Amino acid sequence: MANGLKIYGEIALIAGSGNPELAQEISDALGVPLLERSITVFPNENIFIQLHQTVRSKDVFIIQPTCSPVNYNVMELLIMIDTVRRASAGRITAVMPFFAYARSDKKDMPRVPITARLVADLIYTAGADRFMVVDLHAGQIQGFFNMPGDELSAFPLLCAYFQRKAIPDLVVVAADLGFAKKARNVAEVLDVPVAFIEKRRVGAEAHDISVIGEVKGKNVLIVDDECDQGTTMCEGARIVREAGAKDVYACFVHPTFSRNAVQNLAAADFKEIVCTNTQPIPPQKRLPNMHIIHLGPWMARVIHAVHQGDSVGATLQSYEPEF
Repeated sequence: MANGLKIYGEIALIAGSGNPELAQEISDALGVPLLERSITVFPNENIFIQLHQTVRSKDVFIIQPTCSPVNYNVMELLIMIDTVRRASAGRITAVMPFFAYARSDKKDMPRVPITARLVADLIYTAGADRFMVVDLHAGQIQGFFNMPGDELSAFPLLCAYFQRKAIPDLVVVAADLGFAKKARNVAEVLDVPVAFIEKRRVGAEAHDISVIGEVKGKNVLIVDDECDQGTTMCEGARIVREAGAKDVYACFVHPTFSRNAVQNLAAADFKEIVCTNTQPIPPQKRLPNMHIIHLGPWMARVIHAVHQGDSVGATLQSYEPEF
């Protein structure tokens, strides 16, 4: 409730097939069961969704990251939004802990699409009233949505984890200069110095040149928003070690882990790899030195605040993570 007035009907949670573990975490933390639904993929690859419980006038949150398989999960989300809209939901929020195509956010060469805008338009056209995402690749993507929403950042949780570890002689290192601002923010929270890995591009190949900042004799925390194939993180670890760093930690929000990412991370010999579960991490992709911060209770608090009409910012400030 907001000021004692109920804005929408009771809350309803629906899970897509993108990350059922995270959806269940949110459900358990809220004490609200996931609505029963069936998802059928016919032999011709058409997706059919049916709800087995009413959502009429309810405040519906559809939990579906658009992770791998990306195009299937995007289409499943769109169909699920349309299903809920046609079932007379009161309000529909697309909860996308990971937003695909976020790197396609601008025309940086001739005759290319801005696919992040296209996906945002599709979600709006399907019938979503709000969106909720975690750590977009670029903040301006929020403006691609023709509806209100919330971009949450999991970095305060990651920072809280490393604050509790109290690693001595720590330096935060941006995996590349594009992440410099966020790396500086992490360093400020941890009250430690920051350094940057400089890359220069020769043709289509990116070459690491040097480290801007002092890492010799220091423990290093390499930060980024996403680990796709792991090459940026692993090259960064090699560069800082060559510059005299001691233990090297990896920290990122989105564990995309495509192709040989896990093998690359294992070979890089990180002291610890810390990430969240915005995307599912199957057992075969979990390394012994990997610590996963589960976002379910945190996202549940935000969903509850949105449902009640409370301040999301105030809710996040008062949240105390448990590790």
